[in-house]
Amino acid sequence: MKYSGWPETGELVVGEVDEITDFGVFVDLEEYEDKRGLAHISEVASGWIKNVRDHVREGQTVVAKVLDVDEGSQQIDLSVKDVNEHQHKEKIQEWKNEQKADNWMGIAFGENVSDERYQAVADALLSEFESLYDAFETAAIRGENALDGIDLDEQTVETIVATARENVSVPYVNVTGYVDLECPGGSVDDIKTALQAAGGNGDVSDEIELSVSYVGSPEYRIQVRAPDYKTAESALEASAGRAKAAITEAGGTGEYHRERRTDEE
Repeated sequence: MKYSGWPETGELVVGEVDEITDFGVFVDLEEYEDKRGLAHISEVASGWIKNVRDHVREGQTVVAKVLDVDEGSQQIDLSVKDVNEHQHKEKIQEWKNEQKADNWMGIAFGENVSDERYQAVADALLSEFESLYDAFETAAIRGENALDGIDLDEQTVETIVATARENVSVPYVNVTGYVDLECPGGSVDDIKTALQAAGGNGDVSDEIELSVSYVGSPEYRIQVRAPDYKTAESALEASAGRAKAAITEAGGTGEYHRERRTDEE
């Protein structure tokens, strides 16, 4: 998808060098439809430049900063030298991600999806997310809940989620903790109830995978898989907290710890 509008002053854009002259470099903007910018020779690289071709080549992908936009004269002034290495890498990755998202839109709604249909879905997603890539990634993690409140019909939401879960590679982290559960005056059922509570009783967020397993009396292992450490750690502590509350209510005791205390079997 290419934007039909104009870039804003100060924005970083991705483009392909399509013409090199003695006075500068013309760049075809990859993210904007029918838009071309010029980086004056003084904005191609720092210091004195004897030959522009020593710094850029035709067909090269560059990241540039928009210095000025004059819609009346159809002119976009760019600077390549004002983009540092970190900004370059970050912008290129962002651009590649949006290319992936554009491909996922084609998978979801067909390669021949009309511009109107594409734009309507994209606008709805961008009203909630920073980019289409963010929308698909979140949909892959959280499912249909990620798209609650967005102006899209149920079938469209289901299509986006199915496409996301089939195509998006989501980074996950795994964390492990342990809980000791003892109930001298109780029964096995009290321990089972505490373990069910640790597991969430079926009420765990779609973005989290949680499992509880026996290690060796009185120790039980809690394993959590989540999109990031903050979410994983929070889910781990909440799981142990539920188990402790349940066993305490039954007259027993519970203690949470991160390291194993019994030997591996």
